[in-house]
Amino acid sequence: MIWVTWRQHRAQILVTAGFLAVLGVLLLGSGVEAGRYVAEHAPPGCPGPAVACGDLAVALGQRYDAVYSVFGWMPLVAPALIGAFWGAPLLGREYERGTHRLAWTQSVSVGRWLAIKLSVLGGAVVAGGLLLSLMVSLWRPVFRTGIDSAFGNIGVFNMVGVVPAAWWLYAYALGTLAGTMFRRTLPAMALVVAGVVVTMFTLFQLSDHYAEPARAELAGTVVLPDQDARLVRGTWVEPSGEEVDDPSNTGCPRRLDAGQSSRNAEAWQACLFGKGYRYAVYYHPPSRFWRFQWTEAAILTLASAALGGLAVRRTLRRPG
Repeated sequence: MIWVTWRQHRAQILVTAGFLAVLGVLLLGSGVEAGRYVAEHAPPGCPGPAVACGDLAVALGQRYDAVYSVFGWMPLVAPALIGAFWGAPLLGREYERGTHRLAWTQSVSVGRWLAIKLSVLGGAVVAGGLLLSLMVSLWRPVFRTGIDSAFGNIGVFNMVGVVPAAWWLYAYALGTLAGTMFRRTLPAMALVVAGVVVTMFTLFQLSDHYAEPARAELAGTVVLPDQDARLVRGTWVEPSGEEVDDPSNTGCPRRLDAGQSSRNAEAWQACLFGKGYRYAVYYHPPSRFWRFQWTEAAILTLASAALGGLAVRRTLRRPG
């Protein structure tokens, strides 16, 4: 069965391997060239919070805009492609072409056929996600000329650690279930893409609740010093200690002149700080990176197991 699995799905496997190889070459080439650029142009003290380091980061962003564009879409596109071209055809194509009638009447039972197919291809999907994470993790240090945003930047967070493998596995399981539901490949592909988008947006909204937010009170600024932290919300604190979302009757003018909104907002905030107000920030510090990684990976893995179980159940109940 393992040989049959390879023969039937070698196109997806080889295309995905080729995609990872091309992406690896792209990351390697840009990383080596960027390393030389940083060595020639980085001022002393970089990486760090200095303004010069930020200028260097901007220069790198402009220089490697195309690579950043590919990288920016990868957290969403890669799982969607895995679900559409690995998961959806697994059973959808068998039903669509009628080949399941031949495959499931041989000496191998339907249950064993499903177990081997799902486990072998699922393992390959997880391995591909971990390989992608490894390549990105090796590529990113060259570009850390300013603030390291592995935690605060959701796109980067979904490309490193164990989360990419969990997303790939989830999309694969969703595609497999969609194939049993529609018994057609194209509708199953469409459902996978929509499902991945909805799930990613949902987990983005839920991620603030993976842990109890930390709280910090700021004086003189409304910007959290650690720019890699995940901001949950911010609120003003009156001199009495009561939190208010929008201070009123403070005596601080709040002008909204066109073209000067930023300067006016800073003047209003400075007036509030001068009257004893403080700004409270609820946030998740970067030290929670692995806690959030394992939490999200666990959610996606459990969802994958549930989706895979439903696909197996539907197939065994309606094999014909």
